[in-house]
Amino acid sequence: MNEQIKKRIEQILRGEVPEGYKHEKVGIIPQEWKVTSVGKCVREYKMLSNDVQNTPVYSSSRKGLVPQSEYYDLKEAVETNLGYKIVPQGYVTYRHMSDDDIFHFNINNTGTDILVSSEYPVFTASQRANVGFLIPILNETARFRYFCRTQKLGGTRTRLYFKNLEEYHMGIPPLPEQDRIAAILTTQDKVIELKEKLLAEKQRQKKYLCQQLLTGKKRLPGFNAKWQFEHLGKLFAERVETKREDLPLLAITGAQGIIPRSELDLKDNSSEDKSKYLRICVGDIGYNTMRMWQGVSAYSNHEGIVSPAYTILKPVDSINAKYFAYLFKMPEVVFLFYRFSQGLVDDTRNLKYDNFRRINVNYPMDKREQDAIVEHLSIADQEISLLKKSIDAEKQKKKALMQLLLSGIVRVKV
Repeated sequence: MNEQIKKRIEQILRGEVPEGYKHEKVGIIPQEWKVTSVGKCVREYKMLSNDVQNTPVYSSSRKGLVPQSEYYDLKEAVETNLGYKIVPQGYVTYRHMSDDDIFHFNINNTGTDILVSSEYPVFTASQRANVGFLIPILNETARFRYFCRTQKLGGTRTRLYFKNLEEYHMGIPPLPEQDRIAAILTTQDKVIELKEKLLAEKQRQKKYLCQQLLTGKKRLPGFNAKWQFEHLGKLFAERVETKREDLPLLAITGAQGIIPRSELDLKDNSSEDKSKYLRICVGDIGYNTMRMWQGVSAYSNHEGIVSPAYTILKPVDSINAKYFAYLFKMPEVVFLFYRFSQGLVDDTRNLKYDNFRRINVNYPMDKREQDAIVEHLSIADQEISLLKKSIDAEKQKKKALMQLLLSGIVRVKV
């Protein structure tokens, strides 16, 4: 970012109007931009159809446009809906009710006309606006989200009807500048989309590796010793060490593994008295006693203490605990955890160590083979981690681009 842009940002943050800009009710915008309403930039589309046999039915969500078959079968969808609206290719739709004051405006890029609930508003841009410029404003800007919160008239849900959406005012540039901004943001979206597709492929490849290597269907070169079934109680002892308040507080998560509790973006509900908290060492495996049947377990790279709601497993010297951390995520093993968990309903199901130790698993006795499998899966994990960081960086780049381009702080050449 050059010094001129930095200076401009600092001026606007102080409420000063830089040269070439003006102060309007929507904020400080370039002189050439105009203040207008959404209603003057779009036109509603109300064509209805019930031809669900020939036209796919979708739902609009934060994930985008999702085939309704993921939520209902076709018969149920037809029986529970009074009608459907047509969304032509390139048109926009959104679910008009929200639990969190955030609405998700989705462009139909499926390549064909689709149907959505008759309650969903459908619209397209008028001749004075580019839909690729408008949608980021509606999906991403804090000012529009504040406007949405003002639509809450009572109850737990916010409703944003099309007539209310039309009243939202914003600053927009001439159409050629809108087109250029939309092209820049679309390019950035494509970069993110390509990397997300690559991430999905890497995750699929890792899943395949796990299915092959952790079951013995595929053996790595140089290993041909037999595998054997063994009780987990022969491989792991329960570590029950308390009164270690001197150690840092950790959390065991399903997605992030075992991390310092301070890294969780959640309210700390832990007890002030941590004398009964359990010590976990580097190389141990910890699992959520109430959620092991959902696969919530992880290998620990930290030493610290965790809630007594967890169970801590100390591995014997003859095994590689990381191998079993991978094994404990396999669907067939998670199903064993479910079978051995006690409780009348899922909410009360728990897998205490006495039941955990009775479970039989098939594994390679040769620790060198365990080590080799872990090495292969760790490389896959590293590739996935790097891709996730790259995607996060690209999303931050898009966020910065939107803040600068949609406000007019940075102008584009047309």
